[in-house]
Amino acid sequence: MMELYLDTANLAEIREIADWGILSGVTTNPSLLAKAGINVKDFMAEIASLVTGPLSLEVTAEDADTMVEQAKFLKTYGENVVIKLPLTEAGLKACGLLKKAGIPTNLTLVFSANQALLAARAGATYVSPFVGRLNDNGAAGNLLLEEIRAIFDRYQQKTKIIAASIRSPRDVTDAALFGADIATIPYGVMKKMVKHPLTDVGLAQFKADWEKSGLCL
Repeated sequence: MMELYLDTANLAEIREIADWGILSGVTTNPSLLAKAGINVKDFMAEIASLVTGPLSLEVTAEDADTMVEQAKFLKTYGENVVIKLPLTEAGLKACGLLKKAGIPTNLTLVFSANQALLAARAGATYVSPFVGRLNDNGAAGNLLLEEIRAIFDRYQQKTKIIAASIRSPRDVTDAALFGADIATIPYGVMKKMVKHPLTDVGLAQFKADWEKSGLCL
């Protein structure tokens, strides 16, 4: 079964979705943390009791050595911390070094199967194809997922695929259909996944019928 992560640094959003009992992990990035107005230390202190699954925190450095330094520091925040690295030459190098150090990684900003293949070969724990951003630019994000899944399955690659840059509930459905191990979903999209107009109609009908019956629980 595909796992569902929340893509946010908003603590109220995390609390709400965690209460649903469906949350497997959380992904963040510097932009999300800045939007939430919270630093990593305070964020981690607040989130510790809410999320026990993987929590992706991203480096900001552009060279491999500094990426590794930042990664080792971020890892001190918790055993469940996964280090997000960009799919660049430096990111691949840092990925290999962190693999040797036993630190899990999530290679992000992936837009091609070749990039995913490189990430897997470098030892990435997770690879994050940005399906929504591809769709925005006229490409087919679901086909990228299908390609990566086929390559990983053919070679029995253990790197997990995180469908990222999710724009709509349909993107989540496609992620599940085309073989993603995980979808990391914005709060607004997660809320929309619950809703269907026929569910609302059904509930209204149940309520009306019960009130007419005069019965009580």
